[in-house]
Amino acid sequence: MKDSQAELLRQIEEKYRAIDQNPTVHLEGLLWSKPITYWDYIQPDALLNLQVQRTTLPDEMVFIVYHQINELLFKMIIWEIDQVSNAVEVAATFFTEKLGRISRYFDMLATSFDIMGDGMELEQYLKFRNTLTPASGFQSAQYRIIEFGSTELINLIDARFRTTIDRNTPFDHAYDHLYWQAAGKNYETGKKTTLIRLFEERYKEEFLRKMEMYNTTNLWTKFKQLPEEVKNDAELVKAMRHYDYTVNVSWVMAHYNAAAKYLGQGEATGGSDWRKYMHPKYQRRIFFPDLWSEEELQHWGQNI
Repeated sequence: MKDSQAELLRQIEEKYRAIDQNPTVHLEGLLWSKPITYWDYIQPDALLNLQVQRTTLPDEMVFIVYHQINELLFKMIIWEIDQVSNAVEVAATFFTEKLGRISRYFDMLATSFDIMGDGMELEQYLKFRNTLTPASGFQSAQYRIIEFGSTELINLIDARFRTTIDRNTPFDHAYDHLYWQAAGKNYETGKKTTLIRLFEERYKEEFLRKMEMYNTTNLWTKFKQLPEEVKNDAELVKAMRHYDYTVNVSWVMAHYNAAAKYLGQGEATGGSDWRKYMHPKYQRRIFFPDLWSEEELQHWGQNI
């Protein structure tokens, strides 16, 4: 036996002994295991059977696949956010690397709307969209979790109510004043649309848990906890600003313009006033406000 093979066996034995396992049993199991294949590992058969159309219109498939791709990218973004969120100590290079990955995913999302914009016939879309009511892309739970993991809760509160909410506000109360509630809630009567009601029935408890979990571990709070020399790292600050602008302006406006092409003056499938809900100049969603100048903040999303 070669020395390298002997060393490898020693390491394998050490690994399994450390977890009270018999390494011989695991080695013997290799005799009966079959070789891994691409289709076993990636599961394309399962993945490609997740697209279920509600109509006979072929361009509905484009709509479904595109949104499922978005959800997969959202999963990858949350994966990177949590690596920063769960880290005990965060170096500038580590933080910058993770933000770079997250931003590349959102850069991809921001430039991907042509897939729908140029990939679906308007006539077909206007037909199959009526079968989707009251569903809406608004109801992406992963996107809300990305927001909770990116910034402090106050920055996600409807701009009209930010002065009435602070870190001592119960999460349940803060939840009812998140910016996206404006898409389906009448604050005078408290009545919520079916869009919001169904969304909350499915996800509200999870959202409250995520709000609490990320309360002190979101990207913005983690950044502010860094030593001054790390917070002043030029590449890290550049990465933070790029992420903030990409998510809250570039990607939002790409979505906004795609919606405008197909909806015109119409309502979204969920019935929301999507123009005021989506446009960054209204809700002023800014993850990292201290990294922008007063002038930049005043003109946020207005020069688009």
